[in-house]
Amino acid sequence: MNVIDTAIPDVKIIEPRVFEDERGFFFESFNQQRFNQAIGREVTFVQDNHSKSSKGVLRGLHYQRPPHAQGKLVRCAAGEVFDVAVDIRAGSPTFCHWVGVNLSADNKRQLWIPEGFAHGFVTLSETAELLYKASDYYAPQGEACIRWDDPAIAIRWPLSQPPIVSAKDEQGVSFTQAEKFN
Repeated sequence: MNVIDTAIPDVKIIEPRVFEDERGFFFESFNQQRFNQAIGREVTFVQDNHSKSSKGVLRGLHYQRPPHAQGKLVRCAAGEVFDVAVDIRAGSPTFCHWVGVNLSADNKRQLWIPEGFAHGFVTLSETAELLYKASDYYAPQGEACIRWDDPAIAIRWPLSQPPIVSAKDEQGVSFTQAEKFN
């Protein structure tokens, strides 16, 4: 496994070692011991999620407030997405900064997004399927959403037309209104 640092040190790109031949490919998509070594701490995942989205669908920017904060290990099993993590940890040197990474079935990359980050993605291919591990259970009472187009964050989404966004995500709050992590 190859671990790539991003502009935000706690967010990591993880590239698996892929074995390919004329039959297809094989790779270890997760190994608890290697993952913990890669990020420098122990994380226990308690929930796996799977979503499918059509081209132009933008989901996010989602997070769960403490005590239900979630770290996420995200990968794209089909298609391609532009995946984003936004630092919402008050006092962090990268507070309000974001990192965007293309994740695809072809590149097999994964993105580690620790607790204290909002997460979102936009689908670049006709459809895309995301698989992600979460370090805490979904808790509706802790659910929060920051607007994907908030000018304080200024994410450069790779969009050629307005995205398809859920009514719930349209109701997301601005970054300044969002509850931050301490």
